[in-house]
Amino acid sequence: MNNFVYNIPTKVYFGENQLENLGAELSKYGKKVLLTYGGGSIKKIGLYDKVVAEISKAGLELFELSGIDPNPRVSSVNAGADICKKEDIDVLLAVGGGSVLDCTKYIGAATYYDGDAWDILLKKAPVEKCLPIITVLTLAATGSEMDAGGVISNPETKDKIGLIFPVMQPKVSFLDPTVTYTVNKFHTACGAADMISHIIEVYFNMNQDLYMLDYVMEGLMKTIIKFAPIAMEKPDDYEARANLMWTSTWAINGFVNGGKRQAWSCHPMEHELSAIYDITHGLGLAILTPRWMEYTLNENTVSKFYQFGVNVFGLDGTLPQMEVAKKSIEMLKDFLFGTLGLSSTLTEIGIDDTNFEIMAKKSVTGGTMYAFQPLAASDIEEIFRMCL
Repeated sequence: MNNFVYNIPTKVYFGENQLENLGAELSKYGKKVLLTYGGGSIKKIGLYDKVVAEISKAGLELFELSGIDPNPRVSSVNAGADICKKEDIDVLLAVGGGSVLDCTKYIGAATYYDGDAWDILLKKAPVEKCLPIITVLTLAATGSEMDAGGVISNPETKDKIGLIFPVMQPKVSFLDPTVTYTVNKFHTACGAADMISHIIEVYFNMNQDLYMLDYVMEGLMKTIIKFAPIAMEKPDDYEARANLMWTSTWAINGFVNGGKRQAWSCHPMEHELSAIYDITHGLGLAILTPRWMEYTLNENTVSKFYQFGVNVFGLDGTLPQMEVAKKSIEMLKDFLFGTLGLSSTLTEIGIDDTNFEIMAKKSVTGGTMYAFQPLAASDIEEIFRMCL
């Protein structure tokens, strides 16, 4: 196994009524706060009023940027950075799901750059500084509340790019499961699919690493499989929402990576889908992941699928490895498309093969995706076709 460094300096307030600590945490970084959020759902559920009250109680000056879209646009990053520069903002407060959090991270970085924020995504501008970021999470899915990465879309170029910069790591995150009670079935399901994909991207790795990390990942996946259906049927079930929220955080905060160096597969492919078609990220991952698994299953990789089937889905370990492997993929399909009720094909959501070739080429860097199994553009195009 490889050596690694693990450093996640985000302070987390987990549970109900933790917002009473918000003002004190914001005050550590200055007096001027830029509050960022999406389409206004935080106002409907009363969270906006609670956040503003805590900011007012702390005597802080409030500025706002609303309207951040799912698959956040670079235009929102530029708009936020302009406010920060004009008003000399001290600290950013992101209230929302992963899209709001991701956008806010780049706002913090773009504040220290004089050009178009898209230059940062194109790696034309270095990211060495970022305004301090505090988050209040409203959706269990992306894990952006405890990592230094973010994904931004550019509708004009039809690109969607994700990068990681350590300075964009949130300083503090507030995770209250009760805030997610109003998340509907569809977005709860998409969040679950996103989480499980984050884990699968790391878990399916033929390199030897710490046994305990595989065991942790299997536990996280079993947690999602158990509690996502409960949250969908009983949206105010605290145990279910709490387990999903904490699982989403630990699925992608770097802990389960260990010393792994492997590139991810399904996320680069899905980014091309949602860049062009603006679909929900978790839905795209749900459709892609089982087909990617079918495509990469072979005699060299079967042992990992066998482990997945036995340890996550409880399949009979005395059966032939290939039989267990294939059954494990079918069980994942049953979970995603049956239990969660997500669309199972691209055709169902109005996507045909028109852009497959260009999407496949843009998915790879240097002509090959060096992931669980090396994939050329032609391989990725075939995976897209398997999703029709």
